[in-house]
Amino acid sequence: MTVTTSRRPRRVVLAALATIAAGVTATAVLIVSGTGASAAEAPVGLGTAANFSVLAGSTVTNTGATFLQQSLGVSPGNTAPGFPPGIVGGEIHLGDAVALQAKNDLTTAYNDAAGRTPFTVLPAELGGTTLTPGVYRLSAAQLTGQLTLDTQGDPAAVFIFQIESTLTTASNSSVVFINGASPCNVYWQVGSSATIGTGTQFVGNILAQTSITMTTGATLQGRALAQTGAVTLDTNTITTPVCLQPTGTPTTGTPTATPTGTPTGQPTGTPTGQPTVTPTGTPTGQPTGTPTGQPTGTPTGQPTVTPTAQPTPSRTKLPITGGSGGSTLVPVLTGVGSLAVATGAALLTLLHRRRRTS
Repeated sequence: MTVTTSRRPRRVVLAALATIAAGVTATAVLIVSGTGASAAEAPVGLGTAANFSVLAGSTVTNTGATFLQQSLGVSPGNTAPGFPPGIVGGEIHLGDAVALQAKNDLTTAYNDAAGRTPFTVLPAELGGTTLTPGVYRLSAAQLTGQLTLDTQGDPAAVFIFQIESTLTTASNSSVVFINGASPCNVYWQVGSSATIGTGTQFVGNILAQTSITMTTGATLQGRALAQTGAVTLDTNTITTPVCLQPTGTPTTGTPTATPTGTPTGQPTGTPTGQPTVTPTGTPTGQPTGTPTGQPTGTPTGQPTVTPTAQPTPSRTKLPITGGSGGSTLVPVLTGVGSLAVATGAALLTLLHRRRRTS
């Protein structure tokens, strides 16, 4: 017996599988290439290095009234001349375990920022440019004038600048934000050294491979973190950027918390506590103690002793009824006895005579 199998259904199935495989491959290419819509860039994790305004490999030097909002650290170096007059709002760690851990975390953050893809290649000059969130790569970066960062309404927007060699700003340059500004997640990964010009108002976390120099009067809203070289300061101010949550402000967090907490807490606590304690304690203690003790002791003791002792002597004194009249009863009993004796004697005499005559 011969079994014949049709090949037509098989061909149809194979053709369908080929179509599906082609679609999956196209989708994968679209995602990897970044030509389609992609998720927002994640922030670069700084670890314990986030606790430092300035971190250096060899030393930190300062001239003038510099102010650092957070800590200052050096590792493997252990010197930081110029503090004071410089002021450190956090702690100073020179060549200790805390500074070493921060340096290790800085290396991890530096490598993370340098490896982010996909990226957009930019020309060296950033002045007069407006950029949206993303990753940007430059061979060398120069800022003359103003760089505008448009967060597009997302306060948690991330900007990563991958700079192969140096970062340099001209005097009085600036970085500004628009549309939901939050300077928290701006990272400048610098392949060699960074120099922030006189009076420049700079923003972001500078992660430099070698050194960082901030010239006179320059300000930084962020952190100056150098891996191997020195950080040089001259009458500068470095403050910590304020990080805003992406959903905290516009969503239901603010309106829900305010109306719920206020009306619920006040009416419940005040009326309940006062009336319960006052009326309960006063009436209960007084009436219970006073009436219970007095009626119980007095009536119980008196009737029990009195009736029991009186009936017993009553039975003993019954033959002496009359009290003092006992002296009159004795002669009467004596007279009755004498009469009975005399009568008995007469009866005996009479019986004796009858027997003799008979």
